[in-house]
Formats: sequence, structure tokens, C-alpha cells
Amino acid sequence: MTEAIIRTATRHDLPEVLNLYRHLHPHDPQLEAADAERVWSRLLASGFMTVIVAQAAELLVASCTLAIVPNLSRGGRSYGVIENVVTHADYRRLGLGRRVLAHALEIGWEADCYKVLLATGSKQESTLHFYEGAGFDRGSKTYFEVRRP
Repeated sequence: MTEAIIRTATRHDLPEVLNLYRHLHPHDPQLEAADAERVWSRLLASGFMTVIVAQAAELLVASCTLAIVPNLSRGGRSYGVIENVVTHADYRRLGLGRRVLAHALEIGWEADCYKVLLATGSKQESTLHFYEGAGFDRGSKTYFEVRRP
């Protein structure tokens, strides 16, 4: 297994997170620096969002974002939503993605979330098996979305 520290991202991690996201959505346009800084600052200050990263040496090699959503059902227990799961292409299949997901789940359970959910647009069985291997159940709910036209 690759030596890596799993931790919460900090303000100074923005350039590395942006580089890592190129492995997630390589065809997305690059954000202007001022826009990226504004979004990053809002995300880190929100109190609802946590970006978890795996750092190997000086490079961020895996990440996911956890939102903890306050909730009035389920006895007032929050729920978690994980997005932007990514591992640098050169570091895949080393257990780092699974480790950042495990850390996100720990944060969710510590926050007394009654569930943590994750959605993927991937149809690749290897990706779906990866999420199942990380503890997620593929068939427990049906997920729908609407994208802005």
C-alpha cells in the first residue's frame, strides 16, 4: 500500500485539488483563479462541507467531498452526501480512494448521520464494485436528478 496521509483539506490545498479534479472531469473548462478561490473559501467556511484528501509526499492523490445536511426527519439526525470522488490516474488500485471514503464515513458517523449516500454517473462494473467494496449498497434507493437546461 502507498504511504499516504488521509486528512481534511485546507485553504492551501486548492491548487492540488484543482489538479486532481482534472482526473475526475478532464474535459471541464478550467476555473478562473478568482472564481476558484471564491468557491473554495465558501466551501471550506460553510460548516456543512468537508473535503477529504489523501496526500502522498507533497501530492494530493485522492479526494472526496462530504456534505452533512441538517434534517428534520429521522429524529433530527443529519444525512451525508458524498460527491467528487477521484483518485489520480497514477495512484488508482492502491486503496487510497477507499481510504478517503472510509474517512468520510467516519466523519458522517461522528456527526450522527443516519445515512451517507453517494451517486455515480459511471456504468462501469469496476467502479460500481469499488463503491460496493467501500460499503455502499447499490440497490437500496432509486436516485433521480434534474440538471439545469
